[in-house]
Order: sequence, then structure tokens, then C-alpha cells
Amino acid sequence: MRTRLSCLAVAATLLAGGVQAAEVGSYYTGWSVGKGFRLKQLDRAGGAAGFTYLVYAFENVYKMPDGGVRCDSGRDIDDIANGMNATLDYARRFSADESVDGSADKAGQPLAGNFNQLAQLKKRHPKLKVLVALGGGEWSHHFPAGAGTPALRSALVSSCIDLYLRGNLPKLDGHGGAGAAAGVFDGIDLDWEHPGPNDKANFTLLLEEFRRQLDALGKTNGKHYLLTAAVNSTDEKMRHTDPAAYSRSLDWINLMTYDFHGAWSKLGPTGFQSNLYTDPASGDDSPRSVEAGVKRFTKAGVPASKIVVGVPFYARGWGGVGPANNGLYQPATGAAQGFEEGAEQYSTIAARGLTTFYHPVTKQLWTYDQGTFWTYDDPRVIREKADYVRAQGLRGLMSWSLDQDDATFSLSRAMQEVRK
Repeated sequence: MRTRLSCLAVAATLLAGGVQAAEVGSYYTGWSVGKGFRLKQLDRAGGAAGFTYLVYAFENVYKMPDGGVRCDSGRDIDDIANGMNATLDYARRFSADESVDGSADKAGQPLAGNFNQLAQLKKRHPKLKVLVALGGGEWSHHFPAGAGTPALRSALVSSCIDLYLRGNLPKLDGHGGAGAAAGVFDGIDLDWEHPGPNDKANFTLLLEEFRRQLDALGKTNGKHYLLTAAVNSTDEKMRHTDPAAYSRSLDWINLMTYDFHGAWSKLGPTGFQSNLYTDPASGDDSPRSVEAGVKRFTKAGVPASKIVVGVPFYARGWGGVGPANNGLYQPATGAAQGFEEGAEQYSTIAARGLTTFYHPVTKQLWTYDQGTFWTYDDPRVIREKADYVRAQGLRGLMSWSLDQDDATFSLSRAMQEVRK
């Protein structure tokens, strides 16, 4: 039987290792509704209860006629650099069968769409936090201009806070209005991909401005608003920022510890995309692994307690790969065919039932079948990463993205073991 002192000792050990503070998050993409994914599926499968946060991706920032850069909404724009999906955000009407709480959206209600589904999910799981991601791979073009001066930074941040945290949405098809989305989002995730050589100081200053205005808003309603950033873990991307400086403004960093290799190198060699450890036999010029990325950031001055390790819910692959070494570290003739060139979601890969090969050094697996090579994480690989996070006192795990998990949310459940 445990004594009170022994229980206190166990609690102190857990706190020291960061286990009780562990975050488990995932990105939820606005366009996944078009792929048939609904937050209702996550909730009914019991997967939502194990997440501490979700990040809604993505919202754009726009160049304005006055030369400034601001958040904006209220219409749909089919444009790669200047796109907008406002209907999906808050005007698409979910049916009763689709919605988290079983109610159908109606004409004229202030909030519909994905934002309302997030609000319903939060109501069922009051401890769940939801952030809105700004930028992403296609929508980060205007950050350099928007972060260029104190006045520009102030206006950009103010516009994003007004739109997403105060919830003042433009009217669209009878939805929106002042305060329509208030309370949906608990913070902002800056996904500036990727700062260039001239952006180093302004990246830090933009996050400082977000922190200042979020704190000011929080003082008015007694709430702490979260501020996070999704950043690439490689040396070539990190060198254009100052992690020690900008991390002071953040609650944590969503470290994108994936996409180490992929079919953008169409002729290979094949390699792991999200391996936990580096393999000396890989032939890489610089270490590419989760561990290498984490060490890179801690060495740069980021506290371990502010690092959340990223996990991919998708595979990277090549075709035309020879059979030597079961396709690993071999030349290729091009990208494997998946939902996009060189990529396939986990649910599709897992359903094929192919033989998997597990690498004892890197702790990653792959498949090789008829000249096609795929590298990805399965529950076993993710549990290895959860063990690593606990051992290193890191903040937790996050994933890209919810809709690519299987029907039982096997990968999400494996991530959630980091809190055990």
C-alpha cells in the first residue's frame, strides 16, 4: 500500500518528466469535409477525448489596397496564393447526420460550417483547446511584408484577433456577424512556411506582437490565449530564425519532424520521412531524424518543455525501385502514386495489408511491393516516439492530419499514450 509520501514522490517524478503537462494535438484541415471526414467520426470513435488540442488549418493573410497585410474572410477565392474558403469555415450547413451533436445547421444561424462543428466538439470535451493556423505551405506568401514594420505587425495581428478570437465574421449567406465565432478558438498557430534570410528578426517580432495582443485580450476576460508556431526541424530552415528568441513568446512549438525524404527527389534514393533516429548508413549529408531536430532546437536555446514532436499520418513513396535491401536507400524512377504525387494517407496504406519492414536503428518502417516503396509511421512507431518524448521531457506529440488516420483512429490513440 502506498503511503502519502510515496504518492507525492511519484507525482513529483511525473511532473519532472513532463508527463502531466503532455500535449496531444492534431491538425484538422478545413477541406477534409470534402474528403468525407467529419469531426463526428472522431468523437463517436472515442478519439476526441484523448486530445488536448486541435489546430484548424488553414487561414490566409492578404495584401490590402493600403499596402498592409491582414486576416480577412467572408467569401470564397479559388487562387493558390490568395485563396479563401469562408463557406467551409462558417457557412456550410451540416446536416443532423453529419454534425457532432446531431443537430442540423439552419439558415440564418450566426455560426455554421467547420467552426460550428469545432464549437460543438468543444462543448462535448470542455478541456479541449482549439487553435487557428495562419499560413501553411500555400498561404504564407504575404508574411514577410506583413511583418516588416511595427505598424504593419500591429495591424496584421489585430485583424487576426478580431476575426478569429473576437469572432467578428463578415456576413456570408446569412451566417456570420459580430461575435459569431467568439469562443471557438483558444489561440493562434503561426504556420509561416518558411521565413527567408531577411525574415529572421521580423519572425521573432511578429510572434512578440501576437503575444502582446493576445495577453492584452486575455486581461479583459481572464483567459490565457495560446500562441504556437509550426516550424520545420531541419538546419537549412532553422537558420533563418532565432528559436531561443521567438520561443519565449510561445506556449510551445509544433516541430514538423517529418518530410525528411520524399519523391520531390524523383530519382531517390529512397529514405525515411519521419525516422526517430539517424541511420549512419543512410548517406545523408546532415542528420535527418526526430532526435536530430529536437537536439538542434534545444541546442539553439529552446526549452525541451516547449517542443511538441510532429508525427505524419501519411506515407511518402517512390516507384521504379529495385529490390536490393527491400527497396531502402535505392534509386527510383519517379514518385509513387497516391492521393497526391509521392504521398498516400495512412488509412489507405494500412488497408493494403502489405508486408512491413521495421528498421531497428531508425525505429521507422516501410513497405516494398512490386517496385513501390512507402515510408510511414504506424502505431508501433508512434509509441516509440511517445516513449522518446517522455524520456526527454518534451511537451508532447502532434500530427498532420486527422482525416488521414484510419476509421478506428489507431494512430491518434497511439499518440495519446504519451500521457500515460
